[in-house]
Amino acid sequence: MAESQNIEWKESWRNEYLKWICGFANAQGGCIYIGVNGAGRVIGVQNGKRLLEEIPNKIQTNLGVIADVNLLFKNDLEYIEIIVSPSSYPVSYKGEYHF
Repeated sequence: MAESQNIEWKESWRNEYLKWICGFANAQGGCIYIGVNGAGRVIGVQNGKRLLEEIPNKIQTNLGVIADVNLLFKNDLEYIEIIVSPSSYPVSYKGEYHF
C-alpha cells in the first residue's frame, strides 16, 4: 500500500486532518492511516481505543458525514484506518470546501 491521491499516512492524529477527510468526501473518497510513518511503516498510536471513539465523533460533528474508523494491529502495534466514502453533497469544514 503506497501513498497516493486516495491514501494518506500520518504518524499521529491531529484535528487538522479533518480537512483531508473533507477533501476525500468531496472527491472520490480515500483512506487515512494514523500510526503509519512517511515510509509506510506502522509505528503505532497511543490510546488507540480512545481515538476509535473520538475520531468518528469529530468527523460527524465537524463534517456531518460518517466514516468507517477501524483499529488495526500489526506486530503488536495499534494503528487507525479511516475510510471516507465520496459524499453525494458538498461537505465543508469550518465553512471551507476542500477537494
